[in-house]
Amino acid sequence: MAGSTVIACLRYRDAPAAITWLCTSFGFVERLVVAEKDGGIAHAQLSLGTGMVMLGSVRDNDYGRLLRQPDETGGLGTQGLYLVVEDVDAVYARAVAAGAVIVLPLKDEDYGGRGFTCRDPEGHLWSIGSYDPWT
Repeated sequence: MAGSTVIACLRYRDAPAAITWLCTSFGFVERLVVAEKDGGIAHAQLSLGTGMVMLGSVRDNDYGRLLRQPDETGGLGTQGLYLVVEDVDAVYARAVAAGAVIVLPLKDEDYGGRGFTCRDPEGHLWSIGSYDPWT
């Protein structure tokens, strides 16, 4: 099996814009994007190294009613994602240039590695760092 056995799933109000932002800011690559006639995204797979996130447009369906978006919780997240990257400073610069809201500054961590935490344009929480728990 290639890749991760755990894949994060996200919903966005403007999924096409989120896909562009995630690829530009964090370096994700589109593997599959299934667009809907209304301009939404039925399903998308974005990869980064051996990891992946799947995402789609916010929908009022059985699964969609189980989720809340950050703008519905006062900006509080119910989960966060962590990306392992080689060049944290470069990703930080791209994220800032793309308008990421930095919530924890770029710094060297006591446990090793370097990282920062930000929110994407719809408020989802992302931590990006060079610390790799697999090594």
